[in-house]
Amino acid sequence: MQNKLLRPMGRRHMLALGAAALATPALAPALAQGERFPDRPIKVFVPWTAGSSSDVQMRSMCEEAGKLLGQPIITENRPGASGTLHAQALAQARPDGYTLGQMHLSVVRRPFLVKTPQWDTTTDFTHIMRACGWLFGVAVKADAPWKSWAEFIAHARANPGRVTFATSGIATTNHLAMEELGTREGVQFTHVPFRGSSEGVTAVLSGTTDCIADSSAWMPQVEAGAMRCLCVWTEQRIAKIANVPTLKELGHDMVVTSPYGLSGPKGMDPAVVRTLHEAFRAALDGGPNAMVRGQFDMPKQYLNTADYTAYIAQRAVYERDMVTRLGIKLD
Repeated sequence: MQNKLLRPMGRRHMLALGAAALATPALAPALAQGERFPDRPIKVFVPWTAGSSSDVQMRSMCEEAGKLLGQPIITENRPGASGTLHAQALAQARPDGYTLGQMHLSVVRRPFLVKTPQWDTTTDFTHIMRACGWLFGVAVKADAPWKSWAEFIAHARANPGRVTFATSGIATTNHLAMEELGTREGVQFTHVPFRGSSEGVTAVLSGTTDCIADSSAWMPQVEAGAMRCLCVWTEQRIAKIANVPTLKELGHDMVVTSPYGLSGPKGMDPAVVRTLHEAFRAALDGGPNAMVRGQFDMPKQYLNTADYTAYIAQRAVYERDMVTRLGIKLD
């Protein structure tokens, strides 16, 4: 028995232990001999302006995932084109796991809005994980004359085309939802697109647009008393502004959260994808990111790699059919 316990380890066993000792942190995947991932910083494209809810959430997730991976994850803001300016660069990047980006529904939708699509979200990307959604709502300046959604709509009916709303871009989910609300209410709004939701907040505060229909970058201003929220687009009311009704309560069977996730170029090594997935999922579930999501009331809507890939494929069909039905084109 003693001889068996003290028997020298075989060469294969020694190599395995040596590799395990070198592969720190623990999330490093098994790649080719002498390689480990990551061994340098990772870049993540954030297609919104700095300070917006998704920017803050993605930065938090990247910071925590970077700690687990043992390498910094650097976020690079690329706002513009309704949050799709980064998509072509992401699709054309090397599929080595060092270039990633936020995947959201405007990226899925855009190929159906243009004559010459620059990417196909079902074939040109590796979808890693779905993370969470947005809290959308309509907010106005605190001294605006409209105290409720009903008063706002009454004013819009009396002034066709003169009421303006800001969004983070043309053909974004919130833009299309606002157009849908206008149709349901029988009013005509004028859309004023910006590069990100934080710019829209500034426009409302300065009085250059009447309201913002966007993610919750307006929430701090509402809490500070500088803005007033007229409705939220979640399933249920939000605790910190419990007096604000949902669209369902206002008579519209609509829930709009537009869940988003993390993707990379097509052809990524499955071992690298697994490593990234585990690190970002742990970051999403961790306390720091939960605090950020709580700050912006962003619902967690996690999906693993396989389920998120299937979701993107299903959503692409939905977006194609919706764009065709509405006859929307950007060129």
